[in-house]
Amino acid sequence: MGSLTGQHKPGHSAVVEAAEARGVGSTNLPANKGEVFTSYDVNQFEVPAGRDEAWRFTPLRRLRGLHDGTAVVDGEAVIEVAAPEGVLVETVGRDDARLGAGGAPSDRVAAQAYSGFSKATVIEVPKEVEASEAVIVTVTGDHTSYGHLQIRLGNFARATVVINYVGSGTYAENVEFVLGDSSHLTVVVVHDWADSAAHVTQHHAKLGRDAVLRHTAVTLGGDVVRLSANVRFDGPGGDAELLGLYFADAGQFFESRLLVDHAQPNCKSNVMYKGALQGLEGKPDAHTVWVGDVLIRAAAEGTDTYEVNRNLLLTDHARADSIPNLEIETGEIAGAGHASATGKFDEEQLFYLRARGIPEDQARQLVVRGFFHEIISKIAVESVRTHVADAIELELAAINA
Repeated sequence: MGSLTGQHKPGHSAVVEAAEARGVGSTNLPANKGEVFTSYDVNQFEVPAGRDEAWRFTPLRRLRGLHDGTAVVDGEAVIEVAAPEGVLVETVGRDDARLGAGGAPSDRVAAQAYSGFSKATVIEVPKEVEASEAVIVTVTGDHTSYGHLQIRLGNFARATVVINYVGSGTYAENVEFVLGDSSHLTVVVVHDWADSAAHVTQHHAKLGRDAVLRHTAVTLGGDVVRLSANVRFDGPGGDAELLGLYFADAGQFFESRLLVDHAQPNCKSNVMYKGALQGLEGKPDAHTVWVGDVLIRAAAEGTDTYEVNRNLLLTDHARADSIPNLEIETGEIAGAGHASATGKFDEEQLFYLRARGIPEDQARQLVVRGFFHEIISKIAVESVRTHVADAIELELAAINA
């Protein structure tokens, strides 16, 4: 496979345009990726256009008006929560003081989602409480709607949360993860939408001192799914792992945009996203986008970070865009690096398997299973692990159908 490694610093054209639109002079432009403009007011954001850096890959017309205010809400997503004893679940209004603790919207769709939801779901694990089993959140969206979900862990709390998305609607939301000192949150997000669904979601994570976040995003269904995840360390000693798995078929568009903001000393982050794509002649390409930004601020001495994205093109008519960015403001770090690779099957692996009597179609399936195994094996909940593995098997069977 071809590879791309090294250090990148993205341009600021989109930031310049946004700043000028708000009357901000160029001398006041953000110094780095972590200083991105945020607001709960949708009118503070320009309508996204294809020339904007943050939206240049996204098929805006397929967002059904989520980006420009023309989407008409015709119902609500249904959010169901199954939680063990000791975990608190509340439905609150926008005036709840806890909302926004994880972070504020940083694009127009996220701001529109915040101003458009009628009620929010707050899941709280009190301090020093360890949830006895996984919290299961099911979001069913069969309408055009907006939503808000916040997951809070008190100091020294521990929990595993699974968020499942199903349905065929058009949905935009903000999801917050607020981790107290020395807390540990494992979250698995599964986008299992029908192929007609459109979903734009922004995740905001704030980690206290010595907090641990294990975040896995699985994207299998939907017409358009765009996930933006921002992780901010609010105290030293934090540890964040962001894993992702996606499998795109003909016509599907999946986009993952990540920002890990190292603003505190002695924090760790590890990002690993893997995707497979299979297109079909005569249909729109399968298309995925991964943009990984890691910022190490001047105060973040002792940072240890690495990010990688791998994409496997199973057929023609498949396109994967992969852009890793690493911005470093201090040399006093433990380590930092990134890598990206996109390519077709490894012919040496196929030859090895076929030489041992394995038919070519089975050999290809074995290679794909091995490609995803590293991610699937780290999914903390066995039932979710099994579901994802079974879904991959169905995708692989379709290649030879």
